[in-house]
Amino acid sequence: MDPQAFVRVSVGSLCLRVPSESGIQAPSPPCVCEIRLPGFPVQTAPVPFEDNNKIATRFYLVRSDVEALLAPGGGCFYAPNHACLEIVVFSTGGWFGFKRKQHIGTFKLGVGREWGRGKQVVLVNGWIGIGKNNGGAGAGAGAELHLRVKLEPDPRYVFQFEDKVKLSPQIVQIQGSIKQPIFSCEFTRGRSDVETERRERKGWKVTIHDLSGSAVAAAMISTPFVPSAGCDRVGRSNPGTWLIVSPDRCRRQSWQPWGKLEAWRERGGSICFRFHLLVRESREADLLVSEILINADRGGAFYIDIDKAAAPVSASGSGGFVMSCRVQGEGGRFRTPPAFVQVAKRFVTCIEDAAIFMALSAAVDLSIEACKPFPRHRRCSC
Repeated sequence: MDPQAFVRVSVGSLCLRVPSESGIQAPSPPCVCEIRLPGFPVQTAPVPFEDNNKIATRFYLVRSDVEALLAPGGGCFYAPNHACLEIVVFSTGGWFGFKRKQHIGTFKLGVGREWGRGKQVVLVNGWIGIGKNNGGAGAGAGAELHLRVKLEPDPRYVFQFEDKVKLSPQIVQIQGSIKQPIFSCEFTRGRSDVETERRERKGWKVTIHDLSGSAVAAAMISTPFVPSAGCDRVGRSNPGTWLIVSPDRCRRQSWQPWGKLEAWRERGGSICFRFHLLVRESREADLLVSEILINADRGGAFYIDIDKAAAPVSASGSGGFVMSCRVQGEGGRFRTPPAFVQVAKRFVTCIEDAAIFMALSAAVDLSIEACKPFPRHRRCSC
């Protein structure tokens, strides 16, 4: 399998100071910054007044993103011919009794050719003057921002289910314009009649097979999707649960637990997904690594990002993106492709590693349907 090239842009080690020799009153905490890159959502992060080694945000760029940023008029107002990364710092406490958002200063870093070379490089690491007019009079004059901006190659494998998971589609790997068959998936419902399906959804299973036909991963409902008491929807108090498993190498025809995916429907039509990584030595040490809301109508992206995990995760690499899958919403009113999956190369050492993420993605996709409201004659009160 050949991965696609991605670039990880990390912005971190943020810290603010106003040197005493500037004669300017320091801004009152808390201070925040907006981190902007054309074509990507604006990220917000706190800016402390003490040393900070944390990553504030990361952007992930494919080759086409880099090319768009390097094109003339790439999106930076301050440099018409080049896009730039901007960090705009504000105080939300104000100065001299003013309790309103005050602009302290802005740092701008132009996007250069090194962004597309696929090599690790530190673009900035140290203190930068960001005060207005580079130290002139006014709020924020003399302010300095410490930051570290780092580029790293972060290749990913990209896969796509060629049809709805319920139709047991083939799974292809995408490399540019080439689609290469890599897995097949088999969906089964178990034994349940129409009347049972009106009351609960259980017995669903997806098995991922490699090209030789061997089962290399699976996802199965372990806790049925049932409506909460007095309600027509699966609720937070009793979510449906999938068990994500891989073959047990010591015992043939047996499965080894890898992860647990819970799903339920919130008020307003969103579906919440909560994924735990199962620690084989102790079930009590299961790690919550992702909790995501996806719009039931439009669909959306489920992802695992170690930097955003609810608990520390020990894994290879320096953190960051692990995987994502984009799934369709209910009813097909919004035209989106079938489940589309990306997996960071550093988390895939063999084909079975990729397969387990396909099983997880299939469970996310099927949960959209499993969380549909159940038939009910009286109004839901939950």
